Amino acid sequence: MTRILLAGSTGVVGTRLVPLLVAEGHHITALTRSPERVPALRAAGAHPAVVDVRDTAALAATVRDTAPDVVVHQLTDLGAADLTANAELRVTGTRHLVDAALSSGARRIIAQSISWAYAGGDGPADEDTPLDLDAPEPRATSVRGVAALEAAVREAPEWVLLRYGMFYGPDTWFAPAGLRAADAKAGKLVADGDITSFLHVDDAAAAATAALEWPSGAVNVCDDDPAAARDWVPAFCASVGAPPPPVSDAPRRAWARGADNRRARDQLGWRPRHPSWRHGFELSAAAR
Repeated sequence: MTRILLAGSTGVVGTRLVPLLVAEGHHITALTRSPERVPALRAAGAHPAVVDVRDTAALAATVRDTAPDVVVHQLTDLGAADLTANAELRVTGTRHLVDAALSSGARRIIAQSISWAYAGGDGPADEDTPLDLDAPEPRATSVRGVAALEAAVREAPEWVLLRYGMFYGPDTWFAPAGLRAADAKAGKLVADGDITSFLHVDDAAAAATAALEWPSGAVNVCDDDPAAARDWVPAFCASVGAPPPPVSDAPRRAWARGADNRRARDQLGWRPRHPSWRHGFELSAAAR
């Protein structure tokens, strides 16, 4: 049995991750800021702890008392679609979490990162591609947040950075009632040349579970089908009952290149249950 502390236990990935980890027999300390989430976490088999990662003293005490072997970081702050707030959480929240983990003797940290922070280029980016640290604003804020998160996590004796693709599926922005569905219905999604790598949220949780045994490193965790917006946006609009989107012939932005998942597939043996967003969007349409 591994003692795991899960930060972000009530988020879109965390809620799926808790039962997977419990089913494997691990002891899960599930952090939440909300006392009202405690009963559901306890019912799922976790041991809830009410603490805000921004409270350094309370967080340090909690991590010290639970003495985890592994810390899993799935924290985000996207409820209000505020990318600046999310970047700040990646910087300060990660710093506090890593400091507490190292002080408690945790041997491994697994953290959520993203696969669209890479510098521009041709073809899908692999994990050796540098981050886009020279990006202009507003992208620069997000990339700097990712860079700070990843640098902090690398201080652990063992570490895995899960560079997730764009989440879709239930409870995400791409759900039929999600933010991107609202954008689609308002004609705000443009079918252009920008390329995105997607990831079903259930596959994100499964990868985080598998990462307990992965060697240290960054891993692109995304589906097998990077796609230009001129392909996926019309399909997404149809799946959520939105009208056809506006179309643009503008060339793709250099950084909008998708991500290469061959390290996860060929070296680590990970396979997404949803290998393409195309089938996933069809499932959304069927459920609508």
